[in-house]
Amino acid sequence: MQLFYNPNITEETTQIIFPKEESRHIVKVLRKTEGDILHITNGLGWLFTAEISVADIKNCVVFVIKKEKQEKRSYQVHLAVAPTKMNDRYEWFLEKATEIGIDTITPIICDNSERKVIKTDRFEKILQAAMKQSLSCYMPKLNEAISFKEFIDKPHSEQKFIAHCEETDRKSLKKEIKPSQDITVLIGPEGDFSTKEIEQAIASHFIPVTLGSTRLRTETAAIVACHSIAFINES
Repeated sequence: MQLFYNPNITEETTQIIFPKEESRHIVKVLRKTEGDILHITNGLGWLFTAEISVADIKNCVVFVIKKEKQEKRSYQVHLAVAPTKMNDRYEWFLEKATEIGIDTITPIICDNSERKVIKTDRFEKILQAAMKQSLSCYMPKLNEAISFKEFIDKPHSEQKFIAHCEETDRKSLKKEIKPSQDITVLIGPEGDFSTKEIEQAIASHFIPVTLGSTRLRTETAAIVACHSIAFINES
């Protein structure tokens, strides 16, 4: 099954007109014609089955013939991850985390962050492509970048952790995760969180954790955390 994304449709929608670029892809590239079936999501959990009524490369028109709500997970995953120096590494994290299962991503600017300006347009496209590829009907929410201090001062889920590399008292994330409960995990930049940030997070009731015995890159750490949460909830 190939999945298309249109954020503007609702459960009441009966007809969808694709924009020019996507119409061309459907008709010219995929060679779809009248009567063919497409599957579309709005990123809010709905899966629409639609039949092509007008196979035009500029305005492809389909009529919805079936709709169903994809079951949502019993828990929500929020990863706050410092931007990486190289954008492609952060994009890799976004893609893989979406495939594994994530609900919210917040780029956090830390004391040791080398990149402090984030352009989210391309990131959104990465999320869309990964959602469609993994056949998920839920589009992860990408928040605007925020400072570390601002983030930890906001209300979060009861399960909240900070993964860092300092040789202090840390618990194993995979042993601390409680199934079917919302979870928030902080992942720091290449230079790790500063000692001050770790202390601030602990003061805000974030539990310090380790992700394993080796030192991981930012994007790898984020994927390990994401997969650990998914694994514990599926076991």
